[in-house]
Amino acid sequence: MWANWKDISGMKIVILGTAWPYRGGLAAFNERLAKQFVLEGHEVEVWTFTLQYPSFLFPGKTQFSQEAAPEGITIHRTIHSCNPLNWLRVGKRLQKEAPDMVISCYWMAFFAPCYGVIQNIVKRNGKTKCIALVHNMIPHEPSILDKLLAPFYVKQNDGFVALSDSVVRDIASLDKYNKPKMFSPHPIYDHYGEKMDKNAACEALGLNPHKNYMLFFGLVRAYKGLDWLLDAFAEVKDELMDLQLIVAGEFYEDEDKYRKQIEGNGLIDRVIVKNEFVADADLRKYFGAADLIVQPYKTATQSGVTQVAFHFEKPCLVTNVGGLGEIIHHGR
Repeated sequence: MWANWKDISGMKIVILGTAWPYRGGLAAFNERLAKQFVLEGHEVEVWTFTLQYPSFLFPGKTQFSQEAAPEGITIHRTIHSCNPLNWLRVGKRLQKEAPDMVISCYWMAFFAPCYGVIQNIVKRNGKTKCIALVHNMIPHEPSILDKLLAPFYVKQNDGFVALSDSVVRDIASLDKYNKPKMFSPHPIYDHYGEKMDKNAACEALGLNPHKNYMLFFGLVRAYKGLDWLLDAFAEVKDELMDLQLIVAGEFYEDEDKYRKQIEGNGLIDRVIVKNEFVADADLRKYFGAADLIVQPYKTATQSGVTQVAFHFEKPCLVTNVGGLGEIIHHGR
């Protein structure tokens, strides 16, 4: 199933998952994946959501990107995550169009019924293979839905691609049929522009280029361990007087509790907090200013932040959890 697919050109591929006008790392991943398939000679469409999350389930400020649509790929808004009648219509449409491959990009059990129903219908054409591209099989903040809904989704797929070995193991724990599974490490993100000089990056962000900066980047959620980082920084702050911490990302947690921790640890003048979703165009500024990318995650599968750091040639300090240790090799 897996051996020669890269040698086959001209396949018709449909990617199901988040993409523009939605924002975030998973949307960026799907768009970059679609572009790569196009470069390799395939006909590719991304079918994204008309409704991704109900507003009451979304902890952030907005689900939508403020940037222009990505060029060079076709994106259709077709899937309503909460409407079973829509799933039936989408499934029948895909069944009729009969692409060679449907790749569903999975990261939480909320989408298992939606994807599962669509795939169950499309496979009845006897042609289309359904492949799961799994970012998280069991999410960082698990719930009862993972046990109730995820097995149904797993059953509807012909094979799986995971971005870390730990996710392969999670899939295997739910797969009663021993379907093909492939570990393909998270690729390096290369679409955020060229590396930026530290002086220029600091000037753009209003920072002092003579300071050393740690960067905690991305959505702030409990499992990412910002609280651990703030306590650890407090222990070394007097030894490393030129070191500062930048926290750049929208808070999905109570920001005030972190502000109180910063104050309690005597770090008010040492921590710069940018509670906002960082636009793609500004990302290179933060990584340009940073001397070290810090990911003190409590749990993890893999992380796009690490791959952005690799692109910008920045060293990383991570906890050895999940798939982070598969990518970051100690001392190298």
